[in-house]
Amino acid sequence: MLLLGLPVAFLLAFFVAPFLTVVVASLADKSGDWSMENYAHALGDLYYWQVLLLTFRISLEVTVVALAVGYPLAYYMTNVLRSRLLRRLCYIVVVTPLFTSNVVRSFGWMVRLARRGLINQTLLDLGIIDRPLQLMFTQTSIIIGLAYISAPFMVLTIASVLQNIPNALVEAARDLGAGQVSTFLRITLPLSLPGVIAGSVMVFTLSVSAYVTPSIMSGGKTSVMSMLIFQQYGAIFDVHFGAALAVVLLPSTLLLVGAYLLMVERGSRRMAAAA
Repeated sequence: MLLLGLPVAFLLAFFVAPFLTVVVASLADKSGDWSMENYAHALGDLYYWQVLLLTFRISLEVTVVALAVGYPLAYYMTNVLRSRLLRRLCYIVVVTPLFTSNVVRSFGWMVRLARRGLINQTLLDLGIIDRPLQLMFTQTSIIIGLAYISAPFMVLTIASVLQNIPNALVEAARDLGAGQVSTFLRITLPLSLPGVIAGSVMVFTLSVSAYVTPSIMSGGKTSVMSMLIFQQYGAIFDVHFGAALAVVLLPSTLLLVGAYLLMVERGSRRMAAAA
């Protein structure tokens, strides 16, 4: 009971209690009286729905980009590299950006994506473009910045699953005449889906709650929910409405994640039944 009580107490103290505090704050108006006015404002204004949907769309695109980059890298690190030294060096390279703050990494991408930055200057020198591309202060820049920051979580999660797949299964498939592509599609990919699912959920939730990177990379031209919540708390000082926005964001995110997990579970059952 003691081993179970400590984690439960930690969750109650640092997750449940703060969230309940936010919920209580959201149920009061500026005068301190109990009211549903904040939720009526948040749910009745089309602008906040548009920002919420934009937040989810950007987070979904970030997840797709991180998966597209992270899975091949994780597969290369675990199944292609045979040298333990090189494998460890790859892990170090993947983990190293996590030791740098999001602010520094975001400013690094600002240097690369600027009108006279590395990417535009390279394209101009190669004659691919005639004028600099508008890469900074766009939704694309937000996606690039968030994907770069969250990709290590995707890589490490998938790699941890790939390295635990028994080699005997792959060798058995090869002995039975399966090619490299067929072995990957029938053995490696299905067995690595738990890592893909866990990494996707992690990247999506991190992207939904991200504030620093979207605020820097957007230049104030694009707003996501985390930015609106911060504005209510730090600029307008309307903690009650900011709390209402936060409460709306959390259940919406949990609902999407739950729907995703349910869809994956049903898909897995259908595949198992078909097999």
